[in-house]
Amino acid sequence: MSGEHLLFFDSGIMLITWLQQFSPAMDPFFKALTYLGDETFFLLSLPCIYWCLNKKIGARLSVLFLSSAYINMVAKTMADLPRPFEYSPDIQSLVAATGGGFPSGHTQGAVVFWGYLACCYPNIFFRCLAGLLIVGIPLSRVYLGVHFPIDLAGGYLIGTVLLYGFIKGEPHFAHWKDTIGFTGLLAATFCLPVLLAFLFSEEKTAVAAMAALAGLGVGFILEERYLGFETARTYGRKGAGFTAGIAVFALIYLGLKELFAGLEPAALFRYIRYGLVGLWGGVGAPWLFLRLKWSVYESHR
Repeated sequence: MSGEHLLFFDSGIMLITWLQQFSPAMDPFFKALTYLGDETFFLLSLPCIYWCLNKKIGARLSVLFLSSAYINMVAKTMADLPRPFEYSPDIQSLVAATGGGFPSGHTQGAVVFWGYLACCYPNIFFRCLAGLLIVGIPLSRVYLGVHFPIDLAGGYLIGTVLLYGFIKGEPHFAHWKDTIGFTGLLAATFCLPVLLAFLFSEEKTAVAAMAALAGLGVGFILEERYLGFETARTYGRKGAGFTAGIAVFALIYLGLKELFAGLEPAALFRYIRYGLVGLWGGVGAPWLFLRLKWSVYESHR
């Protein structure tokens, strides 16, 4: 390990030690903040946005977030740097964390998720809230002893580049989508994530992210061509749709986890599981909403 790394790590340990002097009094606050960057939060919030709030924003944000999660895992694997509690016995790990520390996935996720929503919703109150979360979620990871400040810097950098590139690239993607046609788009959406997952098949997060992306992507394409649903107009129908959608979502997610437990190759069954979860989110749930009249067809359909 180079001298630069040691300098960054040692200075980071000093900051974490200072922050953790407020433990356990501040533990609940920072654990609540870090939850907003956990997988469970995004498993609930991304479908909610797509099903209940804004279909187009939800679809685009899902693609951006899952792509970011994959890139983060690749970067962690390549960097292979320790977490604070692994580097120094003086640091408490106040939450569970595995894998490499650099770059911070919670930081990168906060930037792309809340940053994209802030770009879509120019309300000053919402943008201030998004800004606070983009700062607070990463800070919670330092307090909890699972990231160095340098890990946060990496997450901020990669997340910002991805967010900027995604927003600037959206018009070009729309043109490419029209050019390639339905069959070509469907093939690319299915095949590219399979290839990317295969390249890092030993990494669970990489496989899960690409499988979900493939399932969602195929679902989005099928939904746009054959369904064209519109999010419900009343809170009652939104709530009913979200409850039913998440119930089936959980059944697939947890049921297949038990069904596939111990089966090999594990990466293949993990891919199938997350792919089906994504397919349900992209097209299965919207189809159910239309059948139960919790949603309506778009006017141009």
